[in-house]
Amino acid sequence: MPNPLATRQDALTPAVFRELAELPAEAEWLANLRNGRTRRAYRQDVLDFCRFAGVASPETMRSVTRPHVIAWRTHLAQRNLSGATIRRKLSALSSLFDHLCECNVAADNPVRGVQRPPVDANEGKTPALSDAQARLLLDAPPADTRKGQRDRAILATLLYHGLRREELCRLRIQDIQSREGVIHLRVRGKRGKMRFIPASPHALRLIDVYLDAAGHGTDPAAPLFQPLHRNRDPAAGRALDPQSVYENVVRHYGAKTGLNELVGGLCVHALRATAATNALQHDADIGRVQEWLGHASIATTRLYDRRGTRPEESPTFRVKY
Repeated sequence: MPNPLATRQDALTPAVFRELAELPAEAEWLANLRNGRTRRAYRQDVLDFCRFAGVASPETMRSVTRPHVIAWRTHLAQRNLSGATIRRKLSALSSLFDHLCECNVAADNPVRGVQRPPVDANEGKTPALSDAQARLLLDAPPADTRKGQRDRAILATLLYHGLRREELCRLRIQDIQSREGVIHLRVRGKRGKMRFIPASPHALRLIDVYLDAAGHGTDPAAPLFQPLHRNRDPAAGRALDPQSVYENVVRHYGAKTGLNELVGGLCVHALRATAATNALQHDADIGRVQEWLGHASIATTRLYDRRGTRPEESPTFRVKY
């Protein structure tokens, strides 16, 4: 069934106009979420609530009360879901009801006032690599193959700039720019926000080696990182898929180096956490790190600040007998 909210090049027909006018507020809320991953997660969260509460129609949804939400929260806790997951599910439902209230189809938001599980810790759970582990990962790809050269450049771009995997895959040749005499990466972040990050000379050297071998460095519009196969014309090639960065680069070399076993939950985000943690441990200003990572709130950046938990500074190592 075609989505009536999809972008149309032609003018609306009367039938489509009526279809859009009659669209339930719930569908409008979902379609208005710009980030695809957020949209999928929130949709699943609301469907989870609907299954639990027996909600089968928009009319039933609009009669939901706070006790229904509290019962769902209890049910989620009994499923042994993490506090962060329960908080996200409640946020999704609250976002929907905020929209229904704006549209005057719900009297109030029944999620408002429902206690959320406490944040598990002041420190993020994403693992960060030690300096030695980061160097081990950076050196893992072979330097004499095209895949190895590409993957060395990818790992360096992630570890020296703290990019999300989607941001890495959106980079194009023209995003390597000189600003005031310094080479920067132009990064497209969440919600289309643009930021400019000074490029690491080490990463740039590896990118140059990769582009010399790949052959698409002269086309400004070409994706910077591309698949090795199925690109007959590298200049017009497609961008590397974010899932491939996870599976075929980070996890691949994590397995080769043994880091998958040593570092529980090694993923692309772990490299972002490593970059942020390393910068903070070397006295980077936390406000600058927030801008560097593209965080909307400095509270998110603080999850990477592990300076207060460095084991080498523990009183354990000050005890002498």
